[in-house]
Amino acid sequence: MRLATAGAAAGLTLAGAGAHAQTLPNFASLSIEELGEIQVTSVSKRAEPVRGAPSAIYVITHDDIARAGARTIPEMLRLAPNLQVAQTSASGYMITARGFSGSPAAQNFSNKLLVLIDGRSVYTPLYSGVYWDMQDVLPEDIERIEVISGPGAALWGANAVNGVINITTRKSSDTQGGLLQAGVGSRERTLGLRYGGRIKDGLTYRVYLRALKDGDTETSTGSAKGDDWSRVQEGFRVDWEPSSGDVVTVQGDGYDGSESEPGKAGQNIEGQNLLARWTHSSPGGATVQIQTYYDRTKRASKGTGQGFTFDTYDIDLQHSFTLGGRQDVVWGGGLRRNRYQTRGAPTFFFSPASRDLNLSNLFVQDSISLTPTTRVILGLKVEDGPYLGAEVLPSARISWAPNDGLMVWAAASRAVRAPTPFDRDVVEIVGGRRFLTGGADYQSEKLTAYEAGVRAQPSAKASFSVSAYYNVYDDLRSVEFTPVTTFPLHWANRMEGYTYGLEAWGEYRVASWWRLAGGYSALDKHLKFEPGSSGLLGLTQAGDDPKHQASLTSSMDLPRAVTLDLAFRHVGALPNPRIPSYVQLDSRIAWNLSDHVQLSLSGRNLLHDRRREFIEGAYVPRSVYLDMQLRF
Repeated sequence: MRLATAGAAAGLTLAGAGAHAQTLPNFASLSIEELGEIQVTSVSKRAEPVRGAPSAIYVITHDDIARAGARTIPEMLRLAPNLQVAQTSASGYMITARGFSGSPAAQNFSNKLLVLIDGRSVYTPLYSGVYWDMQDVLPEDIERIEVISGPGAALWGANAVNGVINITTRKSSDTQGGLLQAGVGSRERTLGLRYGGRIKDGLTYRVYLRALKDGDTETSTGSAKGDDWSRVQEGFRVDWEPSSGDVVTVQGDGYDGSESEPGKAGQNIEGQNLLARWTHSSPGGATVQIQTYYDRTKRASKGTGQGFTFDTYDIDLQHSFTLGGRQDVVWGGGLRRNRYQTRGAPTFFFSPASRDLNLSNLFVQDSISLTPTTRVILGLKVEDGPYLGAEVLPSARISWAPNDGLMVWAAASRAVRAPTPFDRDVVEIVGGRRFLTGGADYQSEKLTAYEAGVRAQPSAKASFSVSAYYNVYDDLRSVEFTPVTTFPLHWANRMEGYTYGLEAWGEYRVASWWRLAGGYSALDKHLKFEPGSSGLLGLTQAGDDPKHQASLTSSMDLPRAVTLDLAFRHVGALPNPRIPSYVQLDSRIAWNLSDHVQLSLSGRNLLHDRRREFIEGAYVPRSVYLDMQLRF
């Protein structure tokens, strides 16, 4: 975390009471204490200061995003030192926490990271994972991004295995007035238009339009890869406070995009979503929240129409209250129905081509204050999925905080990556015969995790967080022969092992106008096949992950309303297949001409003509980008 001008803890806003009072982000420094008071909800499903959240959580603030000049969600997530982010094409990214990046050649993907946008899951249960090119938010509308490394299944359910990303957008009352953003660069062009208004006291809205066009990445020789893409997205949000203690939010988005693919006709992507949430807070501190949403995603090949349509219907209830003055309880449950229709190729398809997937869950978490300094958090979620029935997902955490500047914590948790139609129903034909099929008995991939950490503020100028983990994995996906006949091959659960590692980050205020922030992560993996496994494709099908990553960011507020940000990042070599390590430098200089106009110039990959970040990935070229923002 760095400057947090959008932090609720500091009580700061970027918009005045009138539609024309909105100004550019105020880059005035917040104290280390104020940064620690930023409210997060991902750890316990209730608001709490980040300094008191007993987990490895990193918060990317609204101001972090603005100062980095990040224009897409994957580029924003590069700001989190507890994530591995690798670009694979102009529109494609591999993003994971604590390893297991997968291998596209083995049809194994990064699938152990749950991602939510305003409480709406964007993790697709069709194949498990996230289509990052189908997720977008106007950067100026983001309040914060909470990045938890480590399991969160006791609250968030299956697939929250190695981490949870929770993207929270700003209330419409905080985005009043108009915003025009336009940018052009060596690879990118963007246009954003947003307007927020007030219908009456307690009832505000915003509408927006965002367009992005991204040019080709490159081959190793510097020629164009032929993977350019573009998309247009529009949406709205309405916030209403009909009475004291009640808040109603309705929001929705729609998008349409086109992507080129080397040697192919390319793809079309489109989607729509609509979400409604009602929250009631009683004078005694109890809250009730009901949320429901509908989400449709669609991908199709331009040449053949092969692809899928996926519909999600979801409703959730959550109730939190205080019990006896020493216990904070949150409980709830939900129902989700997924319906999909696929159109496969003659040699690669799902059988059956369509299904309904039903999911239900109940959870409870009790935070118990044993003493004024010691707290125990016990959580349990029971989730009934479409393939295996009920999964029991427990967790236990303990924290000790003798003062506001120090907290020590430890945790033990269980999480699973649930089977998907890709695991059960996929069929691949080679030479006129079935070569690969899904595993009819494919089980959940399982994790038992042990974590410990410390978060401290040793002085008014410095703060840091350090966490260590030991993860034990069972029933990881493998490829096996069919007994007697050998073929078809099928998915099974014959890989296992453990990982351990360290994550650390912190920041230091050199002066009132200059902040430094740094991060480091280390990962060590030890996987093996169970006796009797085929061992096909090797252990690297689970992921080609760097053992070390490090970052250092400098943020300076210079005279004449100029800001300068530099971001260094070191990513260790990928071991097998080997990709060399690299050091990356990004920069951004911004000039606030007035309260309503800002110009900025950004540079990416400034130390290299081009670089490769992942196996089978394209080469990402150096780029520059000029941006203008006008507020009215």
